[in-house]
Amino acid sequence: MEYISSTLSNLIHQTAFFNLDPLNYVMIAVALGFLFLAIRHEFEPLLLVPIAFGMLLVNIYPDIMAAYGEDGAGGGLLYYFYKLDEWAILPSLIFMGVGAMTDFGPLIANPKSFLLGAAAQFGIFAAYFGAIAWGFNDKAAAAISIIGGADGPTSIFLAGKLGQTALLGPIAVAAYSYMSLVPIIQPPIMKLLTTEKERKIKMAQLRPVSKLEKILFPIVVTIVVCLILPTTAPLVGMLMLGNLFRESGVVRQLTDTASNALMYIVVIILGTSVGATTSAEAFINVATLKIVGLGLAAFCFGTAAGVLFGKLMCILTKGKVNPLIGSAGVSAVPMAARVSQKVGAEADPTNFLLMHAMGPNVAGVIGTAVAAGTFMAVFGVF
Repeated sequence: MEYISSTLSNLIHQTAFFNLDPLNYVMIAVALGFLFLAIRHEFEPLLLVPIAFGMLLVNIYPDIMAAYGEDGAGGGLLYYFYKLDEWAILPSLIFMGVGAMTDFGPLIANPKSFLLGAAAQFGIFAAYFGAIAWGFNDKAAAAISIIGGADGPTSIFLAGKLGQTALLGPIAVAAYSYMSLVPIIQPPIMKLLTTEKERKIKMAQLRPVSKLEKILFPIVVTIVVCLILPTTAPLVGMLMLGNLFRESGVVRQLTDTASNALMYIVVIILGTSVGATTSAEAFINVATLKIVGLGLAAFCFGTAAGVLFGKLMCILTKGKVNPLIGSAGVSAVPMAARVSQKVGAEADPTNFLLMHAMGPNVAGVIGTAVAAGTFMAVFGVF
């Protein structure tokens, strides 16, 4: 009888109920909330489902993220996934997949889109100075500021390169959360800063872009950007390599692999491991709250700057540019472009802004990578 009671006691005490902190239950509730948003309301489920499930796992069973060698253990499953984030492997592969999935034609047809993409990066630099003012050191501030570009892979990449692994989890979750919540965060800002008349502006159809232009674009961008900022090569280089697969037309198998199987495998591993960095101990603290707040402010600033620059271009072109496409200058491809289309269609159902918004959207991806490379160059990191 004593053996049975001892065995039952051991089994009961091995359950999570006896090993979790009350804050773990708070994080479990947050994970369930994210899953609800992803599944019920379809807020970017491709990102939010693995992130939320990783969050759920680590707060039920923290050892799933145990580092190699801790207490003589071999390391938890998601620890090895996370190392691929830390080494900047997965963010670079994500960029290759994005390049293979993205048509750069709208940006080539309307090079002025680069200006809108650049304007939307204002949020990054605003967040950088805000983070310094809030007590973060310069490298931590730089890593946090990239959240303003709504670019999860670049946020992870820069945090790892700058040695801010302690903040990588909150930074990545904030960046991916804001990417997922683009349809909620951006429209009120866009409507606040534009008039109904501006939202109804119809833009002229973009010119056709030749196959030669599309092939040369990734090659030229790689040469120019990487010569000026070699530190951007892992991101910009992979983005342009994926796009060259797509546009060359001679490596269809590589295009299909990069844009489908490889892309989705990487998203699963990256998303789950990012979610698994949000243990209650690491996530529920003042620094994390500051990061989340700074990230939201940066994203809002970036959206506003893009729209305001769009208004300026509208004035300069005498009403030929719809300011709404400026909000797509953040890096959330193609979510931000779809939001521009949606808000424009609400004002005029016959208005079609998607392709026009894709130009600033793609420019924003390049702009955020350049911003990250600039920070690395400033701090002498390669």
